[in-house]
Amino acid sequence: MTLEEFKNSLSQETPPPQISKVLQALWQDANGQWDIAHRLAQSVNDTTGAWVHAYLHRKEGDLYNASYWYSHANQTMPTISLEQEWEEISKALLFVYNEMILTV
Repeated sequence: MTLEEFKNSLSQETPPPQISKVLQALWQDANGQWDIAHRLAQSVNDTTGAWVHAYLHRKEGDLYNASYWYSHANQTMPTISLEQEWEEISKALLFVYNEMILTV
């Protein structure tokens, strides 16, 4: 799935069924469902979940909590816009998702 396809799916009622929880979280966030996105990100106990979790807290304006989660994601808090960060994270997670599909 490309970033463009992922963005196009935002007009659907539900996220694409095959995508990971962290991509579902970004999809929910882009559709104004921060609470759902937060629950999904929290449920993923790895660096990808921490990265999305950090982004969500940055978006919320809780920079202290965001900083904590960026450190768990081995990332630094970015200075780019939230929209740019959403795209950056989406691209990285879609790359991982696409790699997993190719190896199956």
